[in-house]
Amino acid sequence: MKKLLMVFCLVYFAQVNCSSQSVYRLDLTNDVIIGTLSLGFGITPFFMHNEQKNIPDTLNSDKVNSLDRLLMFSYNKPLDLFSDNIAYALALLPVISLIPNIQDSNAVFTYCVMYGESLLLTYGTTFSLKNAVIRYRPYMYADGVPAGKEKDFYNSFPSGAVSFAFLSAAFLSTTFSREFPESKWKVPVIAGSHTLAAGVGAMRIVSGAHFLTDVLTSAAVSSLYGWLIPRLHLRKDNERLTIIPAGNGMLVSLKL
Repeated sequence: MKKLLMVFCLVYFAQVNCSSQSVYRLDLTNDVIIGTLSLGFGITPFFMHNEQKNIPDTLNSDKVNSLDRLLMFSYNKPLDLFSDNIAYALALLPVISLIPNIQDSNAVFTYCVMYGESLLLTYGTTFSLKNAVIRYRPYMYADGVPAGKEKDFYNSFPSGAVSFAFLSAAFLSTTFSREFPESKWKVPVIAGSHTLAAGVGAMRIVSGAHFLTDVLTSAAVSSLYGWLIPRLHLRKDNERLTIIPAGNGMLVSLKL
């Protein structure tokens, strides 16, 4: 992990003296709609209630699907805490794509809006699913409820930490590839960021906090948002989202 972090530092110094116009821009109409939808997704979990007070005495691992049953572990508190914290630290990764334009207030604001929309969508989707689905964590099948987890033992699906880790990786990979299409660092950045995110996913499984399908679902959903939101803000008109209010609804066109 230290070597991967060093790669990102090298990318910083390699790009810091560069200056170019960002390939991303905001569009008032589109961003009002996207921002409103994102905010709606983001606040949805606060209106959902999911509380499981009854702690099961025993759980039968034979009832777990065969894929998840292959990777079920007892609770590991240090690994649980470390993987949780490192996932949120990875939220800073997308700053790498912004470095050449860090003194451009418009570019900074554009990135903040894009990343904010991505975060709201990821948070809303992840925690709405958590509130909608009761799924006991893997450690429940071996150890029961660890101390301090009395209100969290049934929130296995999906993984919040993995969602945020893969959102950062996908957002960075997408924006870096567009900002620096000819950069020799493109492949290392994409591979390195996703390796870090995958490492978080692996630690969440080995710590006993999540099943494999929890991690895969989180990675898929957040990666979609990490790719889609920057895509909708591309400067070229023929590669951006077009949203036209019409009657009782709206017309949406996305040219890929």
